[in-house]
Amino acid sequence: MSETRENLYINRASTFAGQEKRASSKSKLVSWLRVGVFVGGVAAAYYFFRQDNTLAGTLTVLLFYALFVVVLRWHSRLDFLYQQLVLLRRVNEQEVERLQGKLRHFDGGDVFIDSHHPYTSDLDIFGQNSLFQLMNRSVTSIGKARLASWFRVAAAPAEVLQRQEAVAELAQPQQPDWLQALLALPMHYKHDQEPADKFIAWFSGTAFFRQHPWVKVLLLVLPVLTLAAIAAWLYGYSGWIAVALLLAQYGVAHRFRAERDEYYEKSIGIYEAMRSYTRQLQHIEQHTFTSERLQQLRQGLQQSGTTASASLHQLANIIDYFSWRLSTLMAFFLNNTLMWDFIWMYRLEHWKDRYLKQLTASLDILAEIEALASMAAFRHAHPGYVVPQLSQQPFELRATALAHPLIFSVAPVANDFETEGAGHTIVITGSNMSGKTTFLRTVGINMVMALMGAPVCARRFLVAPAQVYTAMRTADNLAENTSSFYAELKRLRMLLELTEQGVPVFYLLDEILKGTNSRDRHLGAMSLIRQLHHRNASGLISTHDLELGAMEEELPQSVQNYSFNSDIIGDEIIFDYKLTKGICRSFNASKLMQLMGIDIKEEAL
Repeated sequence: MSETRENLYINRASTFAGQEKRASSKSKLVSWLRVGVFVGGVAAAYYFFRQDNTLAGTLTVLLFYALFVVVLRWHSRLDFLYQQLVLLRRVNEQEVERLQGKLRHFDGGDVFIDSHHPYTSDLDIFGQNSLFQLMNRSVTSIGKARLASWFRVAAAPAEVLQRQEAVAELAQPQQPDWLQALLALPMHYKHDQEPADKFIAWFSGTAFFRQHPWVKVLLLVLPVLTLAAIAAWLYGYSGWIAVALLLAQYGVAHRFRAERDEYYEKSIGIYEAMRSYTRQLQHIEQHTFTSERLQQLRQGLQQSGTTASASLHQLANIIDYFSWRLSTLMAFFLNNTLMWDFIWMYRLEHWKDRYLKQLTASLDILAEIEALASMAAFRHAHPGYVVPQLSQQPFELRATALAHPLIFSVAPVANDFETEGAGHTIVITGSNMSGKTTFLRTVGINMVMALMGAPVCARRFLVAPAQVYTAMRTADNLAENTSSFYAELKRLRMLLELTEQGVPVFYLLDEILKGTNSRDRHLGAMSLIRQLHHRNASGLISTHDLELGAMEEELPQSVQNYSFNSDIIGDEIIFDYKLTKGICRSFNASKLMQLMGIDIKEEAL
């Protein structure tokens, strides 16, 4: 099935590449037409003015200027279309790269890594070769942050169902064009510095004209008087009045230089993002949705008779005009005759009073739609993945053909698995490299995907909502003077504290207490299982300790033994990576050491 999808994306990329070439040719042709209009206008105007035909020369300038603007806008639209086709081709090429497991060039969401989180570090949710790299399609920081929050916290069952419905709509076979266009639009703009939340926090506290109302009065009066005085000067009246007014404007501008710079620097940082958000919101507002969640989100973009895209477009235009101050010469004349910076500071504050609440709500909606779009693109790329079902039975987990979504180098081996009930522990034994830890991560990562509303790598998946908790990659910390054993104890203490809070906890523990001797490890592991047996928790524990298997007899209804096995044929170790019932009876550590060059006596084998 993945090969079919890979071919689909390859064909789409090829189609967009052909359209891209044609659009490029048309854009270049119109670009030359723009040059021709400019040259033709200059030549015609020169001819008429040389003939002393001032009226014809003036009309020619006006006509060709209007024509030049029309052609310029035409070329701008064509160039945007060309760039969009380039990006759509790239979107499909990226889908192929993800299907092939080439993830290292994608954002791993490193800013979201938290070693103290209940499961994200152990389950490769963020970082290199992570689930975030595989699933995320967002370019904007708000979309990435929303998707990351869904990875970190399981949604309520009703929320999961609504997300599943929305994702199903966006992932329909007839939707790729709209969906990929939404994902490509923000790629036109820079998002390396997109402090949307910081800008909103700063913007909320701005009140320059409330603090200095007299500047608003000057803004209404001083530019008019200055221009009138300059005009009078040109007609022969005294220029001292104009000079005095210009100096007055200069004095006001100098007095509030720091405030003007702050307003500009804070707003220009959001300019590219505002243009991006405007494009995306226009794309969403023009679409009709059928799922309840998407309809609610789209309706939320219309407030007080103004669409979200229109209000954000106004903000982008204000910032654009504000940026004229970047030209030193223009800034000197504009600020000393028109109080230019103060005009756009006032416009910013006026916009804030009308639309700031809408901005916050609109970005929240856009972030959610982007996160849903990422999951929809992921689902479209993996049509063989199943939409999980939610169970009301405590700790019920039933999976058919369950596999790990991040295994690309070989065909992942799928396993069937089921468990149910609180206080239930699955003890998994197995030889080295047999797949115990990978299976724990397979269960965990698919539970995370299911409880965020995404499809999972299985043919059937039924799961009850629970807090996933892992203890796998514990390591020492020199900065905190913590050994790996103590770090593991801290993780287990966090697990026990979590189970005391009343929420159902599904734990995945790999080789627990491996930092101590076998007797203490065995005693501690058994004691932990007994303690968890009386908590609102269930889960899986992998171990080399065969003695833990005896707990199935001590707690026959609550502890079950499963294993992964291997066969040694000559100098080769064969793994089948299949989960089987019972304790593992085949181990390969001695053979592995021998294959690595350690001289193991044959009788010891």
